[in-house]
Amino acid sequence: MKKLLLLAIACMMIFAWGCSKKVNPEPEVVVVEEETVVEEVVVDPMAVYKSQYDSLPTMHTVAKGECLWWIAEYKQIYNDPFMWPLIFKANRDKIDNPDLIYPGQQFEVPRYGYTLDEVKEARKSAGAPWKQLEPGPDTWIPAEMRAALGYSF
Repeated sequence: MKKLLLLAIACMMIFAWGCSKKVNPEPEVVVVEEETVVEEVVVDPMAVYKSQYDSLPTMHTVAKGECLWWIAEYKQIYNDPFMWPLIFKANRDKIDNPDLIYPGQQFEVPRYGYTLDEVKEARKSAGAPWKQLEPGPDTWIPAEMRAALGYSF
């Protein structure tokens, strides 16, 4: 019985201590701030995409174990492995066989200068399903091509 009584007293003390109002000895200071006028800036999503696209690398140095498929699949290159034939076509002078690339080789990553039909042909030759010859919405392609495909920015 004694233990029960002590437990009840301890619970009441914890409850009273946890619910008591904390008193702040310092008076409250109210700071009134003046309103500042913020100009509304209209951001063009296509311009933002173009700046991001233009900041992507245009060269890639081959590391040990890489292949054109993997290079094209990197998020900063195309984010689409089926676009590796574009890299192969742009670097024909450096690549005799697309299955044989070597560490240390530097390849140009074409960003402009190709059409949607060339992209579809590249994807088709790389083995993309015939229903998915157009690049996906996550693929890095020029903004004009992206707009023509109806993808958002």
